[in-house]
Amino acid sequence: MTQQQIANHLGITRLRVNQVIGQVRDDGLVSVRLNIPLADCVELAEKLRRKFELADAMVVYSTPDYVSNQRVIGEAAASMLASNLRGHEGVGIGWGRTLSFAVRNLPNIRHDCKWVAGLMGAVTRGSGTNTIEVSTALANSLNVECHYITAPIYCPTFDSRELILSHPEITKVMQKAERASAALVACGDLSHHSPVSGLDMVAEHLTELSDLRAVGEILGCFLDAEGNVVDHPINRSILALPVDRLRDKKVTILASGGRNKLPIIRSVLLGGYVNRLVTDEVVARALLYES
Repeated sequence: MTQQQIANHLGITRLRVNQVIGQVRDDGLVSVRLNIPLADCVELAEKLRRKFELADAMVVYSTPDYVSNQRVIGEAAASMLASNLRGHEGVGIGWGRTLSFAVRNLPNIRHDCKWVAGLMGAVTRGSGTNTIEVSTALANSLNVECHYITAPIYCPTFDSRELILSHPEITKVMQKAERASAALVACGDLSHHSPVSGLDMVAEHLTELSDLRAVGEILGCFLDAEGNVVDHPINRSILALPVDRLRDKKVTILASGGRNKLPIIRSVLLGGYVNRLVTDEVVARALLYES
């Protein structure tokens, strides 16, 4: 089946089909014949877009290896971000391995971006997936300046959070995070896969968060299955853009996958925090066909 035949069959453009092929071409999965169900991925993306009223969605093939799955999603997210950089002075970004893969694979394109802003505080150890490292890598890829919150993502108390936020330099970065009209974010569950769950301040509250029916976090903010912010003190100690402000941005891309993240991905979509999604086919099918 040709690209045009796939496009005609699904009622989409040939360019859209070509974008999906581009995601897997470098992995050797596209040759004379397609070794993956490309049409299925494109069709799943269109169904997700309609069901959750998204501006765009991309679905990639699922791989059995967890890190490889994040890499493929990250590469696709890079493609989506690249196609949405025109007309935006500032871009905000979260953290995590998926976003790290995304910023490392951003193609060299024309854009209007002048700066990048980290949307959340950091952790105190370097990992290549930390907010500061991810935002710096994105800024380097775009050859623009970078602004990040030089403070931990979680504060010991609400008062200490307010004190840090009162610092003029931190205030400036938070303003940048709000002003960024495009954003690329990820989400984390409560399992050992999530870097947030490994933080001491979070680990000691995991049982309480589970009792409150939290299913995961976005920008460090824990949500329940319906997309509501969980009423727990840790959600009042975050140094990050308030999660509801994501709704105000013109472009907000969620790049996340893996069966373990299904509940939090669904939560983020139900809460309307993002308007674009990049995920894998296993999660896509579950979002569409499982309650």
